Amino acid sequence: MGDERTTLVESLRCQRLTLQMKCSGLDAEAMARRAVEPSTMSLLGLVRHLAEGERATFRTMMAGQDVPRLFCSDTDPDGDFDGAVPDPQVVAQAWEAWRAEVDFAEKFVADAPNLDITGDDPFNRHGSGGGPMSLREALIGTIEEYARHMGHADLLRERIDGRLGQ
Repeated sequence: MGDERTTLVESLRCQRLTLQMKCSGLDAEAMARRAVEPSTMSLLGLVRHLAEGERATFRTMMAGQDVPRLFCSDTDPDGDFDGAVPDPQVVAQAWEAWRAEVDFAEKFVADAPNLDITGDDPFNRHGSGGGPMSLREALIGTIEEYARHMGHADLLRERIDGRLGQ
């Protein structure tokens, strides 16, 4: 029975926990396995992709920070998935980056005076239509992004080792 901010934050927290649960107990080879051909998607790629999304939403758009992308570039726009190779250091780096971005986002949201503050999305990368976007909309968009990818994570994990559900 929380208020709007509490409800959105808790929903996003649950999505983030689901990502961690879907990846638990897997080694680097399994994390990087592209288990649903012909897709290049892997659980490791999803961790890297969601770290990029957290960074783009909360650091870049909402906080206005001028920070580089983590895994992607103009010359490798799919670097989050393409660079998801079966190396324990790559896996550790992905989780470290994801946790850092989640920590930033959680603090940003907690410190925000309200959900009506806006960030600038001039290139419509977050569905704003090419202008300002409220923190409320950014949270809902992030929840939607995680929820969509958790369906992918379900399929990937099932193909890796048969594990079903959360």
